[in-house]
Amino acid sequence: MRFILLFTVWLQSVLGFSQEKFNWTAAKKYQQELNKEYADSKTSPLEAKDLATFKTLDFYPISKKYFVIAKLVRTPKEKAFKMATSTDRQPLFKKYGEVHFEIDGKKCKLNVYQDVEFSKNPKYKNDLFLPFFDETSGKESYIGGKYIDLKIPKGNTIAIDFNTSYNPYCAYSYRYSCPKVPLENDLKVAIYAGVKKFHD
Repeated sequence: MRFILLFTVWLQSVLGFSQEKFNWTAAKKYQQELNKEYADSKTSPLEAKDLATFKTLDFYPISKKYFVIAKLVRTPKEKAFKMATSTDRQPLFKKYGEVHFEIDGKKCKLNVYQDVEFSKNPKYKNDLFLPFFDETSGKESYIGGKYIDLKIPKGNTIAIDFNTSYNPYCAYSYRYSCPKVPLENDLKVAIYAGVKKFHD
């Protein structure tokens, strides 16, 4: 599920969340389509002054290094909680599980979540939300962290392509209400992948 964004169906089909192998072409197409959406005044989160001069988002180079097959540990007894956002809005989420993987020889763990309300809709019932910070946050990347959209896998592993991580809409405009990255999702490793920060 892409929170706030209106092109959910497109994104899921382009990224191929169920893929088990790194796909450079899919990641590149993701970048191209994301630029296309941001350049369109009907779907762009950009302020008018930024949209007027927009050419492209700033992406890290696509790298196989940041595609991982993570172990998924489901946590089915979790209770729903109100996730903090950049506004007073507090949507209900549930922790669906934990993903475990390694990058640069470091063991990493992140929580993945489900939006309670969205999960009631058959179209979104298999969607997972992965927000995270890493060592680039507030430097090359947006200070508020980044998001990745995933699909619930059938087995106990899940493909995560950090090349498809994107900024919350709040990185581009204060008009939006964006979920804040939970503090437990702070990676102690630099993820040089996905979209970089928009403004210095």
